[in-house]
Amino acid sequence: MARHRSPSAAYNREREDGHRDSHTTDDNRKSPPSGTGDHDRDDRSRHRHVRETEDADDHSRRRKDRSTGGYGEGDQKDRKRKRDKSEERRARRAEKKRIREEEEVRRVAELSVYSATDNPFHDVHLGQQFRWHKKAEKERKQGLSLGEAQRRDAVRKQEAKEELERLNRRRAAREVEQRLREEEEIKMQRLAESAQMSDWIAKDGEFQLQQERTRAAIRIKEKRAKAIDFLALNLRYVHAVKGEEEVDAGLEIDLDEPYNIFDNLSPDQVEELHDDIERYLSLEDSDINIDFWTNMMVVCKDRLDRNRDSQRMGEAAAAVETDINLLLSGKSYEHLAALQKQIQAKLASGEPVDTDYWENLLKKLLVWKAKAKLKSLHEVIVRNRLEQLRKRQRDEALQAQEELLAGVAQSAVRGTADTRVIVSATAQGEPEISGQYVEPYDRSMSPTLIDITKLRSDDREFDIVTERNETRTLLEQRRAVTASRYVPKATQAVPQVETPEVTSGADVASEALYRAEAERELDEEEELFNLEEDIAQPTSYNWEDKYRPRKPRYFNRVHTGYEWNKYNQTHYDVDNPPPKVVQGYKFNIFYPDLIDKSKAPTYKIVKVPGNEDTVLLYFSAGPPYEDIAFRIVNREWEFSHKRGFRSSFDRGCLSLWFNFRRNFYRK
Repeated sequence: MARHRSPSAAYNREREDGHRDSHTTDDNRKSPPSGTGDHDRDDRSRHRHVRETEDADDHSRRRKDRSTGGYGEGDQKDRKRKRDKSEERRARRAEKKRIREEEEVRRVAELSVYSATDNPFHDVHLGQQFRWHKKAEKERKQGLSLGEAQRRDAVRKQEAKEELERLNRRRAAREVEQRLREEEEIKMQRLAESAQMSDWIAKDGEFQLQQERTRAAIRIKEKRAKAIDFLALNLRYVHAVKGEEEVDAGLEIDLDEPYNIFDNLSPDQVEELHDDIERYLSLEDSDINIDFWTNMMVVCKDRLDRNRDSQRMGEAAAAVETDINLLLSGKSYEHLAALQKQIQAKLASGEPVDTDYWENLLKKLLVWKAKAKLKSLHEVIVRNRLEQLRKRQRDEALQAQEELLAGVAQSAVRGTADTRVIVSATAQGEPEISGQYVEPYDRSMSPTLIDITKLRSDDREFDIVTERNETRTLLEQRRAVTASRYVPKATQAVPQVETPEVTSGADVASEALYRAEAERELDEEEELFNLEEDIAQPTSYNWEDKYRPRKPRYFNRVHTGYEWNKYNQTHYDVDNPPPKVVQGYKFNIFYPDLIDKSKAPTYKIVKVPGNEDTVLLYFSAGPPYEDIAFRIVNREWEFSHKRGFRSSFDRGCLSLWFNFRRNFYRK
């Protein structure tokens, strides 16, 4: 009986321990820490299922052991083994519980910056779920049961959840609206920037076009024009512009058709003209000007093709081309357009025709169409230019007429006043001529009588005109000028003496750079150095036939100072300083109108035989500027920028600044 009671008591104790552990686990499971979610509940359910399964397995094993009825020594060993297993199981459960608690503490620590052992509230239960005992007690006093309170809390939670969802949706809608608004603002800003950029590009293109036209006019005035300059000059008169009359003074248009300019150009010049036409075509914005340059491009490409094919073209092909030109020359634009349609219809009909001949004819026809349009446009240009010149002459004639009438009226008024004075003086008994109004006579007023026999034979053939006849002729000429409405501009004779050159745009730019450099104040130790050295053997340039060589302007400075070496310190002082020595130079050479601006001017030092103290500093730039030279002291340069060295070419100004190296000796 005692043997039977012992395993039952042990079994009951194990069940009580299992139930106690189960209750402890359930209590811990019922009070999860705040902040755990559905994932924690799933873990707890899974652990509960595992524990229930293990308890069921243990319970079935115990029942199986009891059913065997063995209570011998082997049974005691089995019971001991089972007790050992129960202890191991409890240890495993304790370990799992500890791991679970640590996991919960870790999760709480992740959700909060504080932990149960480290928080400013000194709350050791910070990781546990908060229970509002006062609220539960108040609800219990109000008669609310636990289920009703839970249902009310659930309803409130649901309402709060729905409100939170509405707020989230509203916030998401606001974010979407804000994003769309920002995208719209960015789009509008981008469109505004694009419009502004296009405006800037248009203004830049207009400025570049105006600069090209101005440069063309300057080159024409300076007798160094290129082929493109004459075309650009003619195109200025497609529309009569009032503000360009003064600028165009002295410029004459070419009366020949613009496409005839290719007859006097070499193949290289034709290629250069092709590039210039492309540049103008990219800058123009007027439809008429674009049409003009497009037709010129067609003619230019045809001339380039002819230059390339001239060497390999046979006599038969040359004869065919001559016949085609004779056939198409002299026809109007409308006639050529009708002929083009006929040729295209013949080629599209599929009839057995000479395709090469008709295609070549069609190609030449397009060139002659371009020439016909250029011819009609040139007629408009010539008509506008002549009308502008007539208007200018009419204005000059009206101005001369007004000045002449004003002079005649002033002479008449002065003569009337003199007559009144004379009559008044005569009436008062005074002499008719008074010294107050008439200058005393001097013999030098009358010309010296010349003996006719002493004149040359050519002078004797001149007609002798009396004073009366000369006065009558002068009055008749004045009346003719007064009565006329048009006065042709008198042609001025070209003087034989050497006249100063006309100031061009390049000279104006050089003068501006020169004045800007001259306005800079000189340092205390600087002096002007503008003594140019004559070049013994002038350089011959291969571009003299194309550009007029001229010397650039310059504004140079020389840096002088005292050298207080041992000798000067011994023999001189501040009151009696030693002679100044050259310590450096500042050369500023102006090249505002370089043809090739991609190549900067260069300089070189040339030693003069027999003179070891000085050397020549040469400056070379390229067309249209000549080389210039200056004589400087022959000393070693200091090439450090910290020591003042500078060699740059910016905005048409070559700056070469350098100081000489100073040597110091120590004992």
